[in-house]
Amino acid sequence: MEARVRPLIVEDPADVTAAWLNRVLAGAGHDVSISSIHREAVGTGQMAHNERYRFTFAGDPGDAPSSVVIKFPSPNEASRAAGAAGGYRNEVRFYTELAADLPIVVPRCLHGAVADDSSVFTLVLEDLAPARQGDQIRGATDAQIFTAVENLAGLHAPRWGDPSLADIEWLQSSGGEAIGFVEIVTPMFIERYESRLSDAAKTVFTAFGRHVGNWIDREPTPHTLVHGDYRLDNLMFASAGGGAPVSAVDWQTLGVGSGARDLAYLLGNSSEPVDRRRHEEEALDRYRRALGRLGVALRADEVAARYRHGTFQGPFITMLGSIAVGQTERGDDMFMAMAERAAAQIIDLDALDLIS
Repeated sequence: MEARVRPLIVEDPADVTAAWLNRVLAGAGHDVSISSIHREAVGTGQMAHNERYRFTFAGDPGDAPSSVVIKFPSPNEASRAAGAAGGYRNEVRFYTELAADLPIVVPRCLHGAVADDSSVFTLVLEDLAPARQGDQIRGATDAQIFTAVENLAGLHAPRWGDPSLADIEWLQSSGGEAIGFVEIVTPMFIERYESRLSDAAKTVFTAFGRHVGNWIDREPTPHTLVHGDYRLDNLMFASAGGGAPVSAVDWQTLGVGSGARDLAYLLGNSSEPVDRRRHEEEALDRYRRALGRLGVALRADEVAARYRHGTFQGPFITMLGSIAVGQTERGDDMFMAMAERAAAQIIDLDALDLIS
């Protein structure tokens, strides 16, 4: 049965066959026979490549899905190397070992496998269409922000302060060795984007690169599971045609740390500063109340303090991500939007005082 549940890893989207998909669906409890498949690229992933596969069946398909989304290693060499450093492993093992026990809404995983060295993987996921991906560059509506922060509590609350997280050998702290990486990539990031960065953003990012160790050392506890890259491009929202209100995808940056990193990162880079300032207080309150419904009671001032510290997740992921993955025009536009919004958030909250 194990061989049936875990078909071989497929690296090339063109190598997915009807026979291979039949084995995947059989392992997920669907005894069907696919007669034809059609595929198309979807999403804007930086570290991996996604394709949607639609298929027809020979005979009655029962309740089997008529389409799936399959994730593959990125065809870009730099992006693939970044994923092989642990991101591919993190995402597969999140779906196969952790997701089922968390109330956060994510796509159902029908199959996940990763090489022992984390260099290649395959994930077969529920097709969330007609839900639509958020747009990092355009920004979020207030309603999208509120839905996303409430969903985020479903990741943070169940493992809040859970000491057993330390026993998951593949799940790393979100700090540690990252300090050295930030110190290295900060001057690289500023040099690459110098002509596009405002003076304010350069000041904030330079200060963060200098004091990143203080940020890690002063992180609030208790810790929990953190997505690490919880932003619009990694969220699927309901459309006029239907779909869940929100679903979280792209779990390569999963780690352990302060949950407010995800909260601050979402609010800081998903909206223009004027929009964030308008919905910020209500978003924090909705997150706090969602945690409370799941058994984690925090005062409003505690959430606000954690949130203020978490704002540096913005420059942290923006710099690491932009330097680690292959450079594209859309990617550059996205990272610049994220950088300027994160810098404004940090300045608004006087958060530099926390790490100096």
